[in-house]
Amino acid sequence: MNSSQIFNRNLLNFGIPLILLGSLILLMTSSSIIINDTLGMAISADLLLTIPAIYYLLIRNTKVSKLTVIPFIVFGLLAGSYFLPIEKQTYLILFKTWALPVIELSVFSLIIIKISRAIKKFKALKGDSPDFYDVLRRTCYDVLPGRLVLPFATEVAVLYYSFICWKRRPLKENEFSYHLKSGSPALMGALIFIILIEAVAMHFLIVLWSHIAAWILTGLSIYTAIQFLGFVKSLSQRPISLDGRHMSLRYGIMNETRIPYSCIKSIHIFTKDLKKDTLTRTLSPLGALESHNIIIYLKDVHTLNGLYGIKKDYKVIGFHIDEPQEFVVQVLHLIHSDVK
Repeated sequence: MNSSQIFNRNLLNFGIPLILLGSLILLMTSSSIIINDTLGMAISADLLLTIPAIYYLLIRNTKVSKLTVIPFIVFGLLAGSYFLPIEKQTYLILFKTWALPVIELSVFSLIIIKISRAIKKFKALKGDSPDFYDVLRRTCYDVLPGRLVLPFATEVAVLYYSFICWKRRPLKENEFSYHLKSGSPALMGALIFIILIEAVAMHFLIVLWSHIAAWILTGLSIYTAIQFLGFVKSLSQRPISLDGRHMSLRYGIMNETRIPYSCIKSIHIFTKDLKKDTLTRTLSPLGALESHNIIIYLKDVHTLNGLYGIKKDYKVIGFHIDEPQEFVVQVLHLIHSDVK
């Protein structure tokens, strides 16, 4: 199927349910139609059942995830809650009270079960501990719409590394740490401390104006601190690694990229400032705040994958390695082996 056919198919899959949803919204907002109890029930059924069912029939033989039916249910629920007269929302309220929590719990349970199965399968095949973040992303691609995968996986990974993952991960022969001799953990620790101190100060200041606003801001500050904690703990859990044909550069869950040895033009131990241009990047999102001691020049443009799916192109990349001499020696050996 070519790109034109795929576009037309997707237009059909999403266009028909959206047209039906739009028609119901026009019906609910029409001043010439009086919505009685029977019509209110029929509209509620169409929003929550009929439109999602039609969408499911359209996508059931395609590669689109069946779980994308859920957003249509949610859109229908939101549309009904906003446009349907409040006294006619009896069935919407019942759905929100009883069905929606069951759907949310079922989706979450399905993701957890799939992650658990993926980890067990990985261990059985590889005989070692998998990278949680990689397994999480692969699993989410099977059960969530593509655009939701990276934001969802990032949030779950933050909570996992913050509260669950405490066991130290031993390095293998082909893995290299980058956080032990750099200042990034200390810098992020200082940022967490500053965030918490400012949260307390701002809470007591804003509470004089609004209790609700003060607690909302405090909650956001605490969650930001938790995110930084997850980021800094992920550094030790996701080392830089070398395999037979690629190097995997990671900076916790914040940045990562994969480079084939055949694409490397040169690699050097380098501690001077990097040239500032659009294709020169640092692996660390902290940029100039963190030192680097390795620089790699590539033959062509590659992509640096960041938080929440943010992508940046690069042709030159600098990063820190705790053992730079050993790293360069191994990479050069693998480059020559790959050429042969």
